[in-house]
Amino acid sequence: MATTPRSPLLRNPATKSAANVSVVLMWVGIVITLGFILIALLAPVMQTWGWVANPTTALQNPIHQPPGGDHWFGTTRQGYDVFSRTLFGTRAAWQVVLLATLLSVAIGVPLGMVSGYLGGWLDRALLFFMDTIYTLPGLLLSVTLAFVVGRGVLNAAIALSIAYIPQYYRVVRNHTVSIKTELFIEAAQAMGASTWTVLTRYLFLNVIQSVPVLFTLNAADAILVLGGLGFLGLGLPEQVPEWGADIRQALDALPTGIWWTALFPGLALTLMVTGLSLVGEGLNELMNPLQRRENWR
Repeated sequence: MATTPRSPLLRNPATKSAANVSVVLMWVGIVITLGFILIALLAPVMQTWGWVANPTTALQNPIHQPPGGDHWFGTTRQGYDVFSRTLFGTRAAWQVVLLATLLSVAIGVPLGMVSGYLGGWLDRALLFFMDTIYTLPGLLLSVTLAFVVGRGVLNAAIALSIAYIPQYYRVVRNHTVSIKTELFIEAAQAMGASTWTVLTRYLFLNVIQSVPVLFTLNAADAILVLGGLGFLGLGLPEQVPEWGADIRQALDALPTGIWWTALFPGLALTLMVTGLSLVGEGLNELMNPLQRRENWR
Protein backbone atom coordinates (compact mmCIF):
# COMPACT_ATOMS: atom_id res chain seq x y z
CA MET A 1 0.00 0.00 0.00
CA ALA A 2 1.42 3.36 -1.05
CA THR A 3 1.99 5.97 1.61
CA THR A 4 2.21 9.70 1.22
CA PRO A 5 5.79 10.88 1.76
CA ARG A 6 6.18 13.30 4.60
CA SER A 7 8.24 16.44 4.41
CA PRO A 8 11.67 16.13 6.01
CA LEU A 9 10.83 19.28 7.95
CA LEU A 10 7.88 17.52 9.58
CA ARG A 11 9.94 14.40 10.29
CA ASN A 12 12.66 16.41 11.99
CA PRO A 13 12.16 16.12 15.77
CA ALA A 14 13.98 19.42 16.31
CA THR A 15 11.48 21.38 14.20
CA LYS A 16 8.50 19.67 15.85
CA SER A 17 9.94 20.40 19.28
CA ALA A 18 10.57 24.03 18.33
CA ALA A 19 6.99 24.37 17.10
CA ASN A 20 5.60 22.89 20.32
CA VAL A 21 7.73 25.17 22.47
CA SER A 22 6.57 28.20 20.46
CA VAL A 23 2.93 27.27 20.95
CA VAL A 24 3.40 26.73 24.68
CA LEU A 25 5.18 30.06 25.04
CA MET A 26 2.42 31.72 23.02
CA TRP A 27 -0.16 30.51 25.54
CA VAL A 28 2.03 31.78 28.36
CA GLY A 29 2.10 35.14 26.61
CA ILE A 30 -1.68 35.08 26.14
CA VAL A 31 -2.20 34.43 29.86
CA ILE A 32 0.13 37.30 30.78
CA THR A 33 -1.49 39.64 28.28
CA LEU A 34 -5.03 38.76 29.40
CA GLY A 35 -3.95 39.34 32.98
CA PHE A 36 -2.84 42.88 32.15
CA ILE A 37 -6.04 43.48 30.19
CA LEU A 38 -8.11 42.44 33.22
CA ILE A 39 -6.02 44.68 35.47
CA ALA A 40 -6.62 47.64 33.15
CA LEU A 41 -10.37 46.98 33.05
CA LEU A 42 -10.86 46.23 36.75
CA ALA A 43 -8.55 48.82 38.32
CA PRO A 44 -11.24 51.56 38.50
CA VAL A 45 -13.76 49.05 39.86
CA MET A 46 -11.36 47.92 42.57
CA GLN A 47 -10.75 51.55 43.49
CA THR A 48 -14.51 52.11 43.78
CA TRP A 49 -14.82 49.09 46.07
CA GLY A 50 -11.99 50.40 48.25
CA TRP A 51 -9.58 47.57 47.40
CA VAL A 52 -7.10 49.92 45.72
CA ALA A 53 -6.03 53.39 46.85
CA ASN A 54 -6.35 56.45 44.67
CA PRO A 55 -3.17 56.51 42.53
CA THR A 56 -3.12 60.31 42.34
CA THR A 57 -3.56 60.99 46.06
CA ALA A 58 -0.30 62.22 47.56
CA LEU A 59 0.83 63.23 51.05
CA GLN A 60 -1.91 61.18 52.71
CA ASN A 61 0.15 58.00 53.06
CA PRO A 62 3.44 57.42 54.90
CA ILE A 63 6.47 58.38 52.83
CA HIS A 64 8.79 55.60 51.62
CA GLN A 65 6.99 52.92 53.61
CA PRO A 66 8.25 49.45 52.59
CA PRO A 67 5.88 46.81 51.23
CA GLY A 68 3.52 45.47 53.87
CA GLY A 69 -0.05 44.79 54.81
CA ASP A 70 -1.24 48.39 54.47
CA HIS A 71 0.60 49.08 51.23
CA TRP A 72 1.45 45.90 49.36
CA PHE A 73 4.07 47.51 47.11
CA GLY A 74 5.06 50.26 49.54
CA THR A 75 4.83 54.01 49.01
CA THR A 76 6.91 56.66 47.24
CA ARG A 77 8.55 59.78 48.59
CA GLN A 78 5.42 61.70 47.54
CA GLY A 79 3.22 59.32 49.52
CA TYR A 80 1.76 57.59 46.45
CA ASP A 81 0.68 53.97 46.82
CA VAL A 82 2.98 51.99 44.49
CA PHE A 83 0.52 49.09 44.11
CA SER A 84 -2.25 51.42 42.96
CA ARG A 85 -0.01 53.32 40.56
CA THR A 86 1.31 50.09 39.09
CA LEU A 87 -2.22 48.85 38.38
CA PHE A 88 -3.39 52.13 36.88
CA GLY A 89 -0.17 52.38 34.90
CA THR A 90 -1.37 49.27 33.06
CA ARG A 91 -4.52 51.12 32.06
CA ALA A 92 -2.56 54.11 30.73
CA ALA A 93 -0.17 51.83 28.82
CA TRP A 94 -3.00 49.96 27.08
CA GLN A 95 -4.75 53.18 26.09
CA VAL A 96 -1.68 54.67 24.43
CA VAL A 97 -0.34 51.47 22.88
CA LEU A 98 -3.63 50.29 21.38
CA LEU A 99 -4.38 53.71 19.98
CA ALA A 100 -0.88 54.02 18.53
CA THR A 101 -0.88 50.61 16.86
CA LEU A 102 -4.42 51.06 15.51
CA LEU A 103 -3.42 54.39 13.98
CA SER A 104 -0.40 52.71 12.39
CA VAL A 105 -2.54 49.93 10.92
CA ALA A 106 -5.21 52.34 9.69
CA ILE A 107 -2.62 54.38 7.78
CA GLY A 108 0.03 51.83 6.81
CA VAL A 109 -2.20 49.04 5.46
CA PRO A 110 -4.24 51.14 2.96
CA LEU A 111 -1.13 52.96 1.77
CA GLY A 112 0.68 49.66 1.25
CA MET A 113 -2.21 48.17 -0.73
CA VAL A 114 -2.64 51.21 -2.98
CA SER A 115 1.09 51.59 -3.51
CA GLY A 116 1.68 47.94 -4.37
CA TYR A 117 -1.38 47.62 -6.61
CA LEU A 118 -1.06 50.83 -8.63
CA GLY A 119 2.74 50.95 -8.81
CA GLY A 120 4.34 53.67 -10.91
CA TRP A 121 5.49 57.01 -9.54
CA LEU A 122 3.15 56.79 -6.55
CA ASP A 123 4.74 53.51 -5.45
CA ARG A 124 8.26 54.87 -5.87
CA ALA A 125 7.48 58.07 -3.97
CA LEU A 126 5.77 56.30 -1.07
CA LEU A 127 8.47 53.64 -0.90
CA PHE A 128 11.19 56.29 -0.71
CA PHE A 129 9.29 58.24 1.96
CA MET A 130 8.55 55.17 4.10
CA ASP A 131 12.11 53.88 3.81
CA THR A 132 13.36 57.26 4.97
CA ILE A 133 11.18 57.11 8.09
CA TYR A 134 12.08 53.44 8.66
CA THR A 135 15.80 54.20 8.81
CA LEU A 136 15.29 56.60 11.74
CA PRO A 137 15.54 55.08 15.24
CA GLY A 138 12.04 54.61 16.63
CA LEU A 139 12.76 56.08 20.06
CA LEU A 140 14.54 59.12 18.60
CA LEU A 141 11.65 59.75 16.20
CA SER A 142 9.08 59.39 18.99
CA VAL A 143 11.02 61.74 21.28
CA THR A 144 11.23 64.36 18.51
CA LEU A 145 7.51 64.11 17.76
CA ALA A 146 6.65 64.20 21.46
CA PHE A 147 8.43 67.57 21.70
CA VAL A 148 6.26 68.84 18.85
CA VAL A 149 2.81 67.49 19.79
CA GLY A 150 3.16 67.73 23.57
CA ARG A 151 2.03 65.42 26.36
CA GLY A 152 -1.22 63.48 26.49
CA VAL A 153 -2.71 60.11 25.58
CA LEU A 154 -3.58 61.04 21.99
CA ASN A 155 -0.36 63.00 21.51
CA ALA A 156 1.77 60.12 22.81
CA ALA A 157 -0.11 57.70 20.54
CA ILE A 158 0.56 59.91 17.51
CA ALA A 159 4.24 60.19 18.42
CA LEU A 160 4.50 56.40 18.69
CA SER A 161 2.43 55.52 15.62
CA ILE A 162 4.57 57.40 13.09
CA ALA A 163 7.49 55.02 13.66
CA TYR A 164 5.36 51.91 12.97
CA ILE A 165 3.50 53.02 9.83
CA PRO A 166 6.43 52.11 7.50
CA GLN A 167 6.49 48.55 8.87
CA TYR A 168 2.85 47.89 7.97
CA TYR A 169 3.33 49.68 4.66
CA ARG A 170 6.31 47.57 3.64
CA VAL A 171 4.76 44.23 4.63
CA VAL A 172 1.40 44.91 2.94
CA ARG A 173 2.97 46.51 -0.11
CA ASN A 174 5.28 43.54 -0.74
CA HIS A 175 2.40 41.07 -0.35
CA THR A 176 0.26 43.13 -2.71
CA VAL A 177 2.98 43.20 -5.37
CA SER A 178 3.30 39.39 -5.23
CA ILE A 179 -0.44 38.70 -5.21
CA LYS A 180 -1.70 41.20 -7.79
CA THR A 181 -0.36 39.01 -10.63
CA GLU A 182 -2.35 35.96 -9.49
CA LEU A 183 -5.04 34.55 -11.80
CA PHE A 184 -7.98 35.47 -9.56
CA ILE A 185 -6.89 39.12 -9.58
CA GLU A 186 -6.52 39.11 -13.37
CA ALA A 187 -9.93 37.45 -13.67
CA ALA A 188 -11.54 40.15 -11.53
CA GLN A 189 -9.89 42.84 -13.64
CA ALA A 190 -11.06 41.14 -16.85
CA MET A 191 -14.65 41.15 -15.54
CA GLY A 192 -14.46 44.90 -15.08
CA ALA A 193 -13.95 45.09 -11.31
CA SER A 194 -12.95 48.55 -10.16
CA THR A 195 -9.74 49.28 -8.30
CA TRP A 196 -11.70 49.72 -5.06
CA THR A 197 -13.42 46.34 -5.53
CA VAL A 198 -10.15 44.55 -6.22
CA LEU A 199 -8.46 46.11 -3.21
CA THR A 200 -11.26 45.50 -0.73
CA ARG A 201 -12.74 42.21 -1.93
CA TYR A 202 -9.84 40.28 -3.40
CA LEU A 203 -6.61 41.71 -2.02
CA PHE A 204 -7.36 42.83 1.52
CA LEU A 205 -7.80 39.43 3.20
CA ASN A 206 -4.80 38.01 1.35
CA VAL A 207 -2.31 40.72 2.31
CA ILE A 208 -3.11 41.23 6.01
CA GLN A 209 -2.14 37.76 7.20
CA SER A 210 1.05 39.03 8.81
CA VAL A 211 -0.55 42.13 10.32
CA PRO A 212 -1.66 40.44 13.61
CA VAL A 213 1.92 39.27 14.22
CA LEU A 214 3.32 42.71 13.50
CA PHE A 215 0.58 44.28 15.62
CA THR A 216 1.52 42.38 18.77
CA LEU A 217 5.26 42.87 18.30
CA ASN A 218 4.80 46.59 17.67
CA ALA A 219 2.57 46.84 20.74
CA ALA A 220 5.34 45.32 22.84
CA ASP A 221 7.88 47.74 21.39
CA ALA A 222 5.48 50.67 21.87
CA ILE A 223 5.28 49.91 25.61
CA LEU A 224 9.05 50.21 25.87
CA VAL A 225 9.07 53.45 23.87
CA LEU A 226 6.23 54.85 25.99
CA GLY A 227 8.23 53.97 29.10
CA GLY A 228 11.21 55.80 27.60
CA LEU A 229 9.09 58.87 26.88
CA GLY A 230 7.73 58.81 30.42
CA PHE A 231 11.25 58.43 31.80
CA LEU A 232 12.28 61.54 29.86
CA GLY A 233 9.20 63.45 31.01
CA LEU A 234 7.62 63.51 27.54
CA GLY A 235 4.88 60.91 27.93
CA LEU A 236 1.58 61.44 29.72
CA PRO A 237 0.55 64.34 31.99
CA GLU A 238 1.92 64.25 35.53
CA GLN A 239 -1.45 63.38 37.09
CA VAL A 240 -1.69 60.16 35.02
CA PRO A 241 0.05 57.10 36.57
CA GLU A 242 2.75 55.96 34.18
CA TRP A 243 5.47 53.35 34.63
CA GLY A 244 8.25 55.32 32.94
CA ALA A 245 7.61 58.47 34.96
CA ASP A 246 7.40 56.47 38.21
CA ILE A 247 10.74 54.80 37.49
CA ARG A 248 12.34 58.19 36.82
CA GLN A 249 11.06 59.55 40.12
CA ALA A 250 12.30 56.45 41.94
CA LEU A 251 15.93 56.76 40.78
CA ASP A 252 16.88 59.30 43.43
CA ALA A 253 15.82 56.94 46.22
CA LEU A 254 17.65 53.85 44.92
CA PRO A 255 21.04 54.70 46.49
CA THR A 256 19.34 54.93 49.89
CA GLY A 257 17.95 51.39 49.69
CA ILE A 258 14.42 52.33 48.59
CA TRP A 259 14.09 49.59 45.97
CA TRP A 260 10.35 49.00 45.76
CA THR A 261 9.44 52.29 44.08
CA ALA A 262 11.40 51.29 40.96
CA LEU A 263 11.08 47.50 41.09
CA PHE A 264 7.34 47.05 40.72
CA PRO A 265 6.69 49.50 37.85
CA GLY A 266 9.74 48.12 36.03
CA LEU A 267 8.61 44.54 36.63
CA ALA A 268 5.11 45.31 35.32
CA LEU A 269 6.56 46.91 32.18
CA THR A 270 8.85 43.94 31.60
CA LEU A 271 6.10 41.36 32.06
CA MET A 272 3.72 43.14 29.73
CA VAL A 273 6.35 43.43 27.01
CA THR A 274 7.30 39.77 27.47
CA GLY A 275 3.68 38.63 27.22
CA LEU A 276 3.01 40.51 24.00
CA SER A 277 6.32 39.36 22.50
CA LEU A 278 5.51 35.72 23.24
CA VAL A 279 2.07 36.11 21.65
CA GLY A 280 3.62 37.65 18.55
CA GLU A 281 6.24 34.91 18.20
CA GLY A 282 3.61 32.23 18.67
CA LEU A 283 1.34 33.76 16.04
CA ASN A 284 4.29 33.90 13.68
CA GLU A 285 4.86 30.19 14.23
CA LEU A 286 1.22 29.38 13.52
CA MET A 287 0.91 31.60 10.44
CA ASN A 288 4.33 30.95 8.90
CA PRO A 289 5.29 27.45 10.12
CA LEU A 290 7.41 26.39 7.16
CA GLN A 291 9.47 29.56 7.16
CA ARG A 292 10.13 29.24 10.88
CA ARG A 293 11.03 25.55 10.65
CA GLU A 294 13.49 26.18 7.83
CA ASN A 295 15.42 28.40 10.24
CA TRP A 296 15.79 25.40 12.58
CA ARG A 297 17.22 23.03 9.97
